[in-house]
Amino acid sequence: MKITEQEVRYVAGLANLSLTDQEIARLSRDLDEILTHIDTLNELDTSNVQPMAQVLYDAGETATLREDRERATLGNAAALANAPAAGAGYYKVPRVIER
Repeated sequence: MKITEQEVRYVAGLANLSLTDQEIARLSRDLDEILTHIDTLNELDTSNVQPMAQVLYDAGETATLREDRERATLGNAAALANAPAAGAGYYKVPRVIER
């Protein structure tokens, strides 16, 4: 086993998550399977594979990226127009960290 339930509890605590014992057991199994799969991928010989800067590196006319052009910024008033709560030019959000 690559990850223990204790490590899952530790990471859940860092993320401020309340998990049941069943969720911790399931996450421990799932994360262990993911890490095992990563180990399998690390065994592949990629010495002859050229590194790429991005997926569409040599796509030419088939590239699906939009044209890069200068546009006006959104602006503070427009950005805050649909905010549920705003003040002093910023979004107001409920406090989530209580420790």
